[in-house]
Amino acid sequence: MQYDRFAAVILDKGLDQPLDYGVQIPVSVGTRVLVPVQNSLRKGTVVALKEKPSVSKIQPIKEILSEESLISPKLFALAKWMSRYYSTPFRKVLKVLLPATIRKEIQEKKQLFVRRLLPPKQIGNLAVSLRNNHPSQAKVLDILIKKPKGILLTELLELSGTSKSPVSSLEKEKVLSIEALHIERSPLEDMEFFPTKPKVLKAEQKKALTTIVSHLKTFKTHLIHGVTGSGKTEIYLQAIQAARRLDLGVILLVPEIALTSQTIERLKSRFSEKMGILHHRLSDGERFDIWHGMQKGDIKIVVGARSAIFSPLKNPGLIIVDEEHESSYKQTDEEPCYHARDVAIMRGKIEQATVVLGSATPSIESYAHAKSGKYWLSTLKTRAADASLPQVKIIDMKTEYAKSAGFTLFCSDLIDGMKDRLKKGEQILLFLNRRGYHTFQLCGSCGKSVKCPRCSMSLTFHKKTNHLACHLCSYVLAPPPVQCPACRKAATLNFKGVGTEQIERTLHALFPDIRTLRMDADTTRHKGSHDLLFKQFKSGKADVLIGTQMIAKGLHFPAVTLVGVLNSDGALNVPDFRASEKVFQLLTQVAGRSGRGALKGEVIIQTCLKGHPIFHHASTEDYVCFYREEIEARKLFAFPPFTRLAKLVFSGKNAGHVKQCAEAFYGALLKKLPPSYTLYPVIPSGYAKIKDKFRFKILIKGKNPLFLSSVLQETRKALHLPRSISLLIDIDPLSTFA
Repeated sequence: MQYDRFAAVILDKGLDQPLDYGVQIPVSVGTRVLVPVQNSLRKGTVVALKEKPSVSKIQPIKEILSEESLISPKLFALAKWMSRYYSTPFRKVLKVLLPATIRKEIQEKKQLFVRRLLPPKQIGNLAVSLRNNHPSQAKVLDILIKKPKGILLTELLELSGTSKSPVSSLEKEKVLSIEALHIERSPLEDMEFFPTKPKVLKAEQKKALTTIVSHLKTFKTHLIHGVTGSGKTEIYLQAIQAARRLDLGVILLVPEIALTSQTIERLKSRFSEKMGILHHRLSDGERFDIWHGMQKGDIKIVVGARSAIFSPLKNPGLIIVDEEHESSYKQTDEEPCYHARDVAIMRGKIEQATVVLGSATPSIESYAHAKSGKYWLSTLKTRAADASLPQVKIIDMKTEYAKSAGFTLFCSDLIDGMKDRLKKGEQILLFLNRRGYHTFQLCGSCGKSVKCPRCSMSLTFHKKTNHLACHLCSYVLAPPPVQCPACRKAATLNFKGVGTEQIERTLHALFPDIRTLRMDADTTRHKGSHDLLFKQFKSGKADVLIGTQMIAKGLHFPAVTLVGVLNSDGALNVPDFRASEKVFQLLTQVAGRSGRGALKGEVIIQTCLKGHPIFHHASTEDYVCFYREEIEARKLFAFPPFTRLAKLVFSGKNAGHVKQCAEAFYGALLKKLPPSYTLYPVIPSGYAKIKDKFRFKILIKGKNPLFLSSVLQETRKALHLPRSISLLIDIDPLSTFA
């Protein structure tokens, strides 16, 4: 068979390399197709069109699955860059760009709609004539008289108490029409919003906004470094308004689902136009409608978590990454291990769009780029609406333990502060980055904790459900053992460590009438649970919100005047070069939730490491001083931003085999990488075993990430790792520990 052109198709599953097929009907790059592979038909995406095939035996494309290309040329260019930069097969990048929902070809939701075809008087007369012989038809007509614009068939049948038969009979008589209408599946459908007007900006805010607006329609990256509560969101909203006046599309990224509800509320109160919301808890139907709404040009503003950066918006001109330092922007569990902030900047470059990064605690890399002039830097030193920064107390818990002659959850200052707020009717926020009741169960005889049989992780005790659970693989042991699994001695097991569940129970013991809400992974499993908890707390239905890091980020509760940080010492002991940065960011962010309204705020930080400089910098929200110290340490040890990192994680069920494959890969890299690159030897990962798979890692330091990525791709192809061994390549990893 003769073909004029040929299409290179990447399959959804299996092969990483494209296969060539003959083109008999017009097809474009990005089109979804069904192609023959051996004796089966497989789905794939056209990634290139060519004049000559790479093989002699060619079969034709069997079927075109999408009417048009689902990936724009500019998104295609972004995908190619991601594949090269993150050292990931193009097939895996396409999976990120085209969500499973779109690849599954879910259909539009349609409902039948009934309209009358005769004037009301004729309908009324007809209803009278049908009343005796055809009462069901008369009932249908009685309802239609009151519905001049029509009615959904389901609603009509419910109101009339009839079946579809009388409606069909009236349709045959041309008294009414039944048509299929497309129904929009949107998570915003039933939400009500009160319109708000732009706020008057302070001089610092105005300067930042003017700079951003002046750069619209050109590629520039801005970093807004503003203290907590400085009004960064208002700058975003007014920048979006300016972009929409120029008919530019807008992507607003927020760290995770916990922030999405509040951001949506602010956006919808300011913009009446159709908006897309993207996060992992949408139904397939909702995601399908939003995705196609963007592709058609019906949706011009989209807000969502990291994957929203791949939104198929028409003419995107403004990309905002709120809380740009957040780790949830980085994909770490599967390739491509992309960082949405970095992808946003590259998309901005490709689309000639303005990129705005915002944070009270920017990542060291972003701030270094801003200081060097690579990014435009805007600094907001004061809080908006004349609110002042909270007063911060750092409490030495060693002294508190001595005073109480033993362990205590709350220092006396925090207990007094809570009593005072409860009397005044003000709200309290308590932060502890550990869920559950006790963090582990320890044997007093052999000193070993009860571990997950599938992971190298101690099990956490959950009192409400009376079980031990693994927070890496969700393994559950119920009820907790009474005999040590290691030494088999009975009555020697003790529960240790404190989680959010224990904090809540202790509060109720101290203050019997206290109203609490707890926000952690255990209480937010279901769709909409974040929104519900936020609304309950904001409306004053609880005195205290207890939570893990999901309550530390960007949330605005004007009635919160006291924040208690119960323990953050553990995170400083993690062997990771970013440990200090993460703790500083977390402490500053959680402290920033206090005193955001007219009331004065207070923050109490409990620690056994009072002398550590991190606590001093976080208590004064002195990012610049923290940055100066941290950047010197990074320079001394040649860590980012002075060099680039890559982390290779090998995993499999046989520890010896995994280590052997990692060592072989290490040996191959030693021969290929020049001496300017530092290659660290193979060692077990921080979590050496997860879900029955043993994990080993290699760390690499070097100046050129694109060169390093190409070497990694070549080595992966040359070595042909066995199927039993998985390799995860993480360029610019956020953690060197895990």
